[in-house]
Amino acid sequence: MKNSFLKEFKEFAVKGNMIDIAIGVIVGAAFNKVVDVLVKKIIAPPLSLLTGDLNFENQKMILRNAITTNGEIVKEEVAIGYGELITVMINFLIISLTVFIIVRLFNRLRANAEDTGNKKVTTPKNIQLLTDLKEIMQEQNELLKNQKK
Repeated sequence: MKNSFLKEFKEFAVKGNMIDIAIGVIVGAAFNKVVDVLVKKIIAPPLSLLTGDLNFENQKMILRNAITTNGEIVKEEVAIGYGELITVMINFLIISLTVFIIVRLFNRLRANAEDTGNKKVTTPKNIQLLTDLKEIMQEQNELLKNQKK
């Protein structure tokens, strides 16, 4: 049983699933850093300028001020931090838009690659073989229809 488990795990890892997941995690982490810098250093400053130096991340609605006695906090401030939500939503919109653009680009590239009539792009062999098989089957169907008549 132990050998079959190890064998199955080895097949899983070697077939690329594990490698694909690892690459996805690494690229996702790097992408997160890019989006974070994009929001904080490129998008937030103009928004801050437009809103009179308003820093969204620090915006909050205070429900109860902190209570202090002799400089010590007796009760913490109670506040709704809506600014951080705005920042996270901007991040989400940027990520969503970027992923949409990338997926759209890859879908177009794949469609061009799978289009056997497009001579500008080399069609993958498996797609070309399927297209050839389809054409042969259509020819055979036509021959069979003509024989029946």
